Amino acid sequence: MPAPDAITADKLSKLIGTSRCPIILDSQREVVRAKDPFLVPGANALSDEEMTPERLKSLIERMSGPVVTVCAEGHARSQGLAALLRSRGIAAEYLEGGFAAWRAAGLPVIDPTKITARDAEGRSVWVTRSRPKIDRIACPWLIRRFVDPRAVFLFVAPAEVADVANTFGAMPFDVEDCFWSHRGELCTFDIMLQEFGLKLPALDRLAAIVRGADTARPDLAPEVPGLLAASLGLSRMYSDDLEQLEAGLALYDAFYRWCRDATSETHNWPTNKPGGAA
Repeated sequence: MPAPDAITADKLSKLIGTSRCPIILDSQREVVRAKDPFLVPGANALSDEEMTPERLKSLIERMSGPVVTVCAEGHARSQGLAALLRSRGIAAEYLEGGFAAWRAAGLPVIDPTKITARDAEGRSVWVTRSRPKIDRIACPWLIRRFVDPRAVFLFVAPAEVADVANTFGAMPFDVEDCFWSHRGELCTFDIMLQEFGLKLPALDRLAAIVRGADTARPDLAPEVPGLLAASLGLSRMYSDDLEQLEAGLALYDAFYRWCRDATSETHNWPTNKPGGAA
């Protein structure tokens, strides 16, 4: 049974990928993290400098809980940071057994070295074409839920993506001739799963649906037409791309939870009418 202020790897894994996921702070020493640079999905890696009292004070002032702290094995660094956060009124737990327990359980990890553009606050910055439909909503959802919950997305005219990326230090995605884009029959969502090293059956199932909707291949999954219809409907409902993105996050939350938890469930009109057979 975990300590009252601890969370197990299994419990945390069920929250990751959902809108209820806590803020995850990886407090491993840099020398330790260098041996295994992967992170718990969505974790914000704190440098040794950021673990100093003055920098932690600044971090805490910007924090809105709940928080889960992670260190190598669930000892002093993560427990101490969680305790410090709780002393400042922030709900905080530490990951029981630390990153070692997460790895031992075979749970998914991400490769944060793929992120090459961050702003002064450490948020990854991305830019793509305006008026998103499928990939350009699916990819931000994936990043926000599994890679960087604070990620910033810029939507601009197609002809301006490259210049905006250079001027504002952003990573272009889902445009031609860039790293984060279609490759062969794979869409950008597929590429992000590959490059970040995210391996989950639910994400693989979702990827087939996204790929089918984004590349006009309804044969890939029965749910493809539904995602396409919902995506096109959202694009007509919102003229502001960021408002559409926020609405789209809820759509992909629902598809992800179906892929993870509800694929075997069916729904029929109730037959238990009054007076009917049991």
